[in-house]
Amino acid sequence: MKVGILAGGLGTRLMEETRVQPKPMVHVGGKPILWHIMKIYSFYGFNEFVIALGYKGDVIKDYFLNYHYHTHSLTVDLSSNGITVHNGEESRWKVHLLDTGADTLTGGRVRQIADFVGNETFMLTYGDGVANININKLLQHHRNSQKLATVTAVHPASRYGEIKISDGMVNEFREKPQIEDGWINGGFFVLEPEIMNYISGDQIAWEQEPINRLVKERQLAVYCHEGYWQSMDSLRDVQTLETLWQNGEAKWKVW
Repeated sequence: MKVGILAGGLGTRLMEETRVQPKPMVHVGGKPILWHIMKIYSFYGFNEFVIALGYKGDVIKDYFLNYHYHTHSLTVDLSSNGITVHNGEESRWKVHLLDTGADTLTGGRVRQIADFVGNETFMLTYGDGVANININKLLQHHRNSQKLATVTAVHPASRYGEIKISDGMVNEFREKPQIEDGWINGGFFVLEPEIMNYISGDQIAWEQEPINRLVKERQLAVYCHEGYWQSMDSLRDVQTLETLWQNGEAKWKVW
């Protein structure tokens, strides 16, 4: 089963980084956040990716065209011009890079991914969010629902410390906890090919008309992920993810 990744947005809230590269290429622990997302899927045996490119898509193309040379140890035999890659654990990955248009909205990119995948179920997520989600359980949940689409609902992390009060005293203080009440769209979709019929063109946002129509027709199932989830929307988010990685506390690192 193929995994579609939306990697073409402008990333306007992270302009400190995205002036020179697309947001999925912003590094955490020396690797693009895109790599971290792909590693999550790969851990569960999903190794074929369809990446929807747009803004500065050439940066992502260059990364994968030169992937082994930049990310692994090499032996170069100058007499034969042979190159041996060492510790190439991601060599089983197959990556399709789709030029979906610089101005195309998310719905248009989803439609182009679905068209490329053809008549089969596929995964979909955003190129800026990580989680310790069990992909196999998500897929089984989707199959059991018998719906056209499944979205993963998550609890976002608060930007502020949480204080619990009793009798005029603080009885618990948690710094930037995961919010326990309320759910948001966390990406990590499973979609049937028929969702193409819900997207009329490139200038359609996936999160608006298509999803609202799926909801109205009761074709959108939900998989509730109670574990860790974090999007990378700001420089603060990048710093948070980097600190967790450096401290060995990267909860999304399931591999």
